[in-house]
Parts: sequence; C-alpha cells; structure tokens
Amino acid sequence: MIEIDAITKCYDGQPAVDAVSMTVESGTITAIVGTSGSGKTTLLRMINRLVEPSSGEVRINGQSTREEKPHLLRRRIGYAIQGHGLFPHQTVARNIGTVPRLLGWSKDKVRERVDELLRLFSMEPEEFRDRYPAELSGGQQQRVGVARALASRPDLLLMDEPFGALDPIIRTRAQEDLRQIQQKLGSTIMLVTHDMEEAIRLGDRVAVMDGGKLVQYGTPAEIIAEPASDFVAHMVGDVERPLRLLSLLPLGDLVEEGEAEGEPLPAEASLREALSACLWNGKQAVPVERDGKVVGRVTLDAIRARAGHHG
Repeated sequence: MIEIDAITKCYDGQPAVDAVSMTVESGTITAIVGTSGSGKTTLLRMINRLVEPSSGEVRINGQSTREEKPHLLRRRIGYAIQGHGLFPHQTVARNIGTVPRLLGWSKDKVRERVDELLRLFSMEPEEFRDRYPAELSGGQQQRVGVARALASRPDLLLMDEPFGALDPIIRTRAQEDLRQIQQKLGSTIMLVTHDMEEAIRLGDRVAVMDGGKLVQYGTPAEIIAEPASDFVAHMVGDVERPLRLLSLLPLGDLVEEGEAEGEPLPAEASLREALSACLWNGKQAVPVERDGKVVGRVTLDAIRARAGHHG
C-alpha cells in the first residue's frame, strides 16, 4: 500500500503540488490525470524522490521513503517514461536487465527474467533478445521500456505518460497489454496521463489534479457519473471517441483470400481492433476466423483505405 500524506512541493514559494493526500491499494492501477502544469508529474516524482518534497511524506507498505537513500529507493520502484528512454547502444536483453544487474542478480537469473518478460509481452526471446532499440517498432520499444521497469519485480511501478508518443490506435493496444500484465503480475502501478480516456480505461482509481491540488479521487465510474467540479466534468466531456467509424465496422466486411501470420481475430471484431493489431505487431495483415476456422485475412492497406474513404 502507498500512502501519500499531505505532500507539497513549492518552487519560489508557489506550490506546484499542494498538500495532496491519497492512499493507493497494492495490486491496483491508479491513473493521475490533469492538464499540463497541474502537478501530476511532480507528484509522481516525489514518490521515488526524483523530486524532494517540501513537506509531507510518502509511505510504502508503512515505511517512509525518507528513511532510505534515494538511489536504493529507486531500485525498488520501477520507472517508465514517455519515449521509453532505452539505451540505444545496448541490446534489448541488456536494457531489460539493467536494474537486476545493479542489484547483483546472477547472469542466469537475469537472463531467465529477461526471457520471461519478453514472452509476457509476446516478443519471442530468441528473436528479440539481441536486437537493438533502433531495430524495433515504436510499440515494441515501448514494451521493452515497460519490461525494463518491471524487471526487478518492483513494489511499485511509476509511469509518466508512458504511451504519450504512440499513435492513438497503438495506444489502445498498449493499454490493454499493460492491464493484462498488471493483472498477471499483481503489480501496483501509478500512471500519469493528460488523457482522460486513458485514465478511465486503465485506472482502478483515477486521481484528477488541477493547479497542484487533488480535486477528485475515485473509481472511473464515480468520476464519470459525479464529477467533483466543472474542471473534472469538462475533462470527462472531452473523452472523444477517435476512429468511431472503424469501431463500428466488422472485419468481415473487408476479408480477402490469403494468409497472414499471428493470432486470428474473429470476423465480428471491429476494424479498429484489426488496425491496432497490425500496428502493434508491425504486420501488414491479420488473419480472420469465423466459427473457429481461418477464412482469410484483412490487410492494413484495406483498413486504411476504408478509414480514409469516410474521413
């Protein structure tokens, strides 16, 4: 459990984060959402002491973060940022194994953990272990960034706009991925985003920040049904549905003959799902199945043509 107790950060006498208190349960995802300058990133960074609080404290499982040296604290807390921050001259395996190596894990144990995480993120270890970041798609780099943050089995994973640089359609897929992995590993995640749709889709609880203050903290359903202020209502009202059209059209409409690699999608799945599957896996087509049998494929070009045709 993470307890944030009246935490405040002032710059030149002005509070960037103003007496924020909240309790985060273990094994949940908490999304911190707000406009730029609302204090959400500062709040996140005070948890792993990349920013030192002016007052207040953070306790992780009852222990104050002030009682530990910052660099040791940060090894216990995973941190993933927008654009993933991978080391370009190191392989995928070296990138993911960074913190376990700092913690003195044996070579075998590091390798085992790297392979386990690659498999968890649907990236075959034999294929991806020795690649360099530049050889990966944006979605794959992002997955490696998250895998690196999870590598040492941290008590807590902090994520700052982790999917901010991704194409909106890949983001949906990345969010689903994160959700599944979080459930599998039982990790506690705190994630900063400026995107209310992302916060609502991912968070077990959503914390809305405005002007350094925590203006509402509740479940996604509460935030949508009972916004605590005009500001929250406005943010919820802005949850637009991009690509609404593709979400309405079934794959079955665009099936053509031919093979494609990967997991087949059901014919009733939407074109939006097919588009995100193609982009996420860096594939040009996805197989389509009806009643458990593969009946053909839908290509990325056909989906794009259909989207463009109406847009």
